[in-house]
Parts: sequence; structure tokens; C-alpha cells
Amino acid sequence: MNLKELAAHAAAEFQKKYGRPPRWIVAAPGRVNLIGEHTDYNDGFVLPMAIERYTVIAADRLTKDTKQIQLRSTCEDKPVTIDLARPLKPFPKGAWANYPAGVIAGFLALGLNPGGFDALIHSNVPLGGGLSSSAALEVATASLLEIITGKNLDPVEKALLCQKAEHDYAGMPCGIMDQFISVMGRENHLLLLDCRSRKTELVPMTDATVAVLIINTNVKHELTGSEYPARRKQCETAAKILGVPSLRDATPEALELAKGRMDEVVFRRARHVISEIERTVHAAEGVRASNWPTVGQLMYASHASLRDDYEVSCKELDIVVDIAESIGLKGGMIGCRMTGGGFGGCTVALVKSDAVEAISKKIAADYKKKTGIEATIFVSRPAGGATVIEA
Repeated sequence: MNLKELAAHAAAEFQKKYGRPPRWIVAAPGRVNLIGEHTDYNDGFVLPMAIERYTVIAADRLTKDTKQIQLRSTCEDKPVTIDLARPLKPFPKGAWANYPAGVIAGFLALGLNPGGFDALIHSNVPLGGGLSSSAALEVATASLLEIITGKNLDPVEKALLCQKAEHDYAGMPCGIMDQFISVMGRENHLLLLDCRSRKTELVPMTDATVAVLIINTNVKHELTGSEYPARRKQCETAAKILGVPSLRDATPEALELAKGRMDEVVFRRARHVISEIERTVHAAEGVRASNWPTVGQLMYASHASLRDDYEVSCKELDIVVDIAESIGLKGGMIGCRMTGGGFGGCTVALVKSDAVEAISKKIAADYKKKTGIEATIFVSRPAGGATVIEA
């Protein structure tokens, strides 16, 4: 479904559930990160784009003086009610309603009370695939509350409010990339985000001969929950040994000199981050110049670094990247890498537009043969950020 069809579907579902048409419809996109993985919490650079997959919210107010918010999702059977007459607190850990509830709490903290309303949430951003369905839901909620309260937030303030919602209510210590790109995405542009200064730069990607292919492995390995905090701690340890505020300030030469004073695993974690920050800046330059072979090589190098030094890949992600490398530039494959936190989820590939169909078929067939799993594959152009469809 395109955005127009998604909005129409959300409106129809709202009518079905609530017996009246919605007054407001908003949408926010998911994202894919072209390059720059695990650099955000090290003050580095990331290069994401919004994708043509969205979370849409249709809503209406029943009466002006109601203090009840009812949230329904097309993915869930039971509605969730938030009573604004009582202090707001998180739902049990893992509840999907924590994402919109955290955003509502953020608006209340700013003195912006939306009052009660009914909402229907519909999304085609894959859940658990590392394409940021959570940020899409948060940013869509914030966009709805902006309309209801009549107060438009500064885009950076809006993104940070959504990030805080994820920290405080969903208990996920995410970086700022997902919310920033969902708020600030621009059609046919990537977003080079400096995670230290929060400065953003739009990078045009207007070359119609190149497409972005997203391959969902449909695998998510169960983790103990300690993997990301452990890596974050290892990065902090490396920065301390190097005598810098964060790995953003370190150089490959300084790291090599300090190798003898570092645990081997800590050294490899730092090597990934330092080299990935450099790759991300070079990739942005490559996209600007339409130097696709260079961008492709940087993507493959990023994947190898995430697999070997940061150790966040998995067998299924590696298989997809191996298939991509076997197709090669002659077959229209420019570059491919895992995207997102790792241990499953998606890979992102740059491919020649006229080879999309052939490459998709080849990856689907080979991946199924090697793993027994059906991959979900779709193509996207860089999409626009959060939008109001009906007000």
C-alpha cells in the first residue's frame, strides 16, 4: 500500500471501530540506515533515509471535556485506555502502548494537554525488523498531538521528546537517529546526522538509476539483553584508555598505539566504531557525487567490521551479504550490509534500478535454499518525514 491507500485503510478501520469518520490523519515513516551502525552512542555520524513504509494514526475527539484517550491498533485485539485525570505511568514492560503513552507524557510535561480522543493505529513498517517501527509510532503520535494542541514543536525538540518516550516508557536506551529521520526525512534525500552536535545535512540521492533494496531475513535471534550495554561499556572503556571524551575523537593511529594497553575485544569494538565513523562520512560524499562503486565497497567493509570486530551480525545476515557479493556489480548489485542493531532483522542494498527484479528473485531463491526461510524483500526511494494527511 502507498501512503494514500494506507491512510484510506486507517480511516475505514476507524469508522468500523468507532462508528464515525476520523477528523485527523497523520503518518510517520520507518527508516533504514544506509551506513553508520553503532556510531550514534559514540558521538559519530549516521546516514539514514526514511522509507516508503509508514505508521498512520486516524483520530477524532468525541466530546471536548473527555479525559479518556482510547488507542486501538490493527495489530492488536484489545484497545488501550489512558485516563488523563490520573497521573500517567508506563504500562508493563513490552506493552506496545508504552510508545504513544511516553509521547503523551512528554507533551503533558510541556504543559500541552491534548484532552481525550479516540485513535486507530495502522502500520506497514515491519515489526522487529530493525526498520524502526517504534520511532514511526512515536513520531506519528507526536504529529497527532501537535494538531490537537495547536502547538508545533521545533523538529529537534520533537525528535528528542520521542527519544525520551522510548527511554522512559519503553525502557529502550536508543540513540537519536530513528526519531530524527522519521521527523526530518526528505524525499530523494539521505540525512547525514552528527550525533554529537545534532546537526543534520540533507544528502541528495536523486539518481533514478539506483534503488535501495531492503531484505528482511525474518530472523530475530533471542538475546540476553546484555549485548548492547556490554558493547557500549566496551566503547567507553576504549575512549577512557585513549584519553578522549568519546570514540568520535579517536584516530586509527592512536588506537593502534594503545593496542597493548587494551583488552583484545575492547580494541576490536573501538576499531569498528572509529572506522565506521570514517566510512559514513566518505559514503555521504560518494552519494553526493553518484560514485556508487565506492559507496558499495564502503557498505561491504561496514558489514565485515560489524561481523568480525563488533560481532553483531548472524548467519542469516551474512548469507544475504554473501549472495549480494556473488551477484556483483556486473549483475547490478552495488553494495550490501546488515542494518540496525544486529543479530537478525534486515540488510540494506544499493542496486541498479533495472536489475531490482532479477536481484530480488536471486536473493529470495538462494536465501530460501540456504536457510529454509522466506525473506521479505521490498524496494524504497528515500521518503519524506512525518506528515499531516487530514486535519
